[in-house]
Amino acid sequence: MLRRKARRVQEDGRGDPLDPAQERRVRAVLALGGVPQADLLDGVQQVRLRLLERTANGHEAPRDVSAWAAVVASNLAMDWHRAKRRQERLGERLASLRQPVAHPSGEETSLLSLAVARGLDDLPDPQRQVVVLRFYADLPVRGIAEELGIPEGTVKSRLHMAVRALRARLHEDEVV
Repeated sequence: MLRRKARRVQEDGRGDPLDPAQERRVRAVLALGGVPQADLLDGVQQVRLRLLERTANGHEAPRDVSAWAAVVASNLAMDWHRAKRRQERLGERLASLRQPVAHPSGEETSLLSLAVARGLDDLPDPQRQVVVLRFYADLPVRGIAEELGIPEGTVKSRLHMAVRALRARLHEDEVV
């Protein structure tokens, strides 16, 4: 019966692909998955959309629409939690950027900043690029390698050489 209903929806392009019982099941799976009440309707709509996309793309209707919808709802709940954690981590990082870090005096900070800027200017372009991406843009080594199209080992090597050169420069200038 469910397959017939899905075929009818596919053939005539009208109607709700989820009957009321299936919709209740999807809502329950989302709620048990920890999705807040306010987001349940969006979750149900996402399941409907995926079922309609599946049939529109010419795929055969799921053998058991109710089970398929429950699996999709479960995946949506996991996606919701991942997005929430990602937002929380981003919020924490932004909050930590806003909090003033205990530094020595402003004059010492200015001297250190100036010395680091001069040291960066003296680095070869490839080394300066990876230092800026790693420590100022806060990209991981893998992300830098992917963005620049170079092996991770090359990124690590450039970072090592650049940090060593900067450290030597700061000691020469007696800043550190």
